[in-house]
Amino acid sequence: MPENTIQQAKGPLDGIRVLDLSRVLAGPWATQTLGDLGADVIKVEKPGNGDDTRSWGPPFFGDKDDQLSAYFMSANRGKRSLALDITCAEGQEVVRKLAVKCDIVVENFKVGGLAKYRLGDAGLRAVNPEIIYWSITGFGQTGPYRDRPGYDLLIQGLGGMMSITGEPDSVPGGGPMRAGVAVTDLFTGMYSTVAILAALHHREKTGEGQHIDMGLLDTQVAVLANQGMSYLVSGNAPGRQGNSHPSIVPYQSFTTKDGHLILAIGNDGQFARFCAAVGRGDLSADDMFSTNPARVSNRDSLIPLIEKIMLSRTTDEWVELLEAHTVPGGPINGMKRVFDNEQVVAREMSKNIARDNCEAMPTVASPMQFSKTKVGYNRPPPKLGEHTREVLDEILKLEPSEIARLKAVLGE
Repeated sequence: MPENTIQQAKGPLDGIRVLDLSRVLAGPWATQTLGDLGADVIKVEKPGNGDDTRSWGPPFFGDKDDQLSAYFMSANRGKRSLALDITCAEGQEVVRKLAVKCDIVVENFKVGGLAKYRLGDAGLRAVNPEIIYWSITGFGQTGPYRDRPGYDLLIQGLGGMMSITGEPDSVPGGGPMRAGVAVTDLFTGMYSTVAILAALHHREKTGEGQHIDMGLLDTQVAVLANQGMSYLVSGNAPGRQGNSHPSIVPYQSFTTKDGHLILAIGNDGQFARFCAAVGRGDLSADDMFSTNPARVSNRDSLIPLIEKIMLSRTTDEWVELLEAHTVPGGPINGMKRVFDNEQVVAREMSKNIARDNCEAMPTVASPMQFSKTKVGYNRPPPKLGEHTREVLDEILKLEPSEIARLKAVLGE
């Protein structure tokens, strides 16, 4: 088990405050990243139910009366939870008052969904002209699809990802597949974080806030990367080809004596070392296989030869041999082997954060490593409304009598 970690650190975004009106994954993933970097993130949630992902389980962590779903935990550390009904005028006024005290507002309501409450970009810019207002929707704020709902699976299909993920139709079990995690949501969250940091830099230079418009479909098209560019250059649509690579050979998974192993040979020198390691120097000397373009052209001849070779050893034996010859390769690990892996352990990618009751709550660490300003793990994922009174008192300086009048919109 990872060590119990409460890291009281001031990150590079210390002093930045975020008003988080988003839910589910893309928005919360980005605001969790901002929180990891030291921003004060106030998560506004509907009283009673909160973020939809609070109920997305099992599994759940904690006692029956104090449970958090693993899904919610994955994207909501480092935040304070404020339970608030923003459909009521009193709740809307609280949001506007908080916006005055914040640098960034994040929302993923449908296009125009918050404008009717005067909580859209124009409404909040009226009370804080320097605000950075960041909207996440399925299709962005413009275009013929702007009013459609967007979900990760839908966008992976619509945006081309599933057309290049999975085995070909000609292979048993072939067909389009989604990625194992919600990559469109996650990439949108990360692109949004980059956009926020750029907007903060712009504001520092000019004093100007701005509206950031992020669409899931835009992100999915962008991260088609080399596959999308290959289509634009050649006019030929790439297809599904399982775990192999369209432009590099051998770069795929193989069956071993007891499991599977990935060979990720990215250049001719690595291929020559692989061939030497397995006693088949003749392959790297053959003009059909000596260069990567030749190996790609002659894939159908080379891969069966390598498949036969890979069956001669166990996965662990292959890992040892490849490492000894500086050939990139490795196993396909399950979760236990991932988190038990010596490199993952050494990089402290699994941590525990202590809750108020001193219970150790696990979290997957941020991959960002700084030499000076550290990533902080100061707040565990919050209970619904856990910080409502704290936020109203500390930030808005509301008197107890004022808070008492808000009980209905606070869900108390």
